[in-house]
Amino acid sequence: MNTANPQLEGLYLAIASINRLLVSKGIVSYSELQQVLQEAEQTVLNDQQPLDVSLSHQKAVAFPIRVLLLANEAAERGDTFDFEDLAREVGRRT
Repeated sequence: MNTANPQLEGLYLAIASINRLLVSKGIVSYSELQQVLQEAEQTVLNDQQPLDVSLSHQKAVAFPIRVLLLANEAAERGDTFDFEDLAREVGRRT
């Protein structure tokens, strides 16, 4: 296992927690977070001029965005989640 992976997993979960806090404080809504994350994902995947970047590279860049999208959906439903569950679901959906 790449030693950076646990650090990135922690980062994704931290960002998801910050997103939940922003919603709970009334700063943003779940739908606003969903929209901005979907826009970011589409920016990555629709890049027509990637600098010699493969589709698999684009999907790798989109992965953390997709994890955060799923974390946002789960938080909106009041569900708990962990990184493994989120990563597995990203794999199912792509």
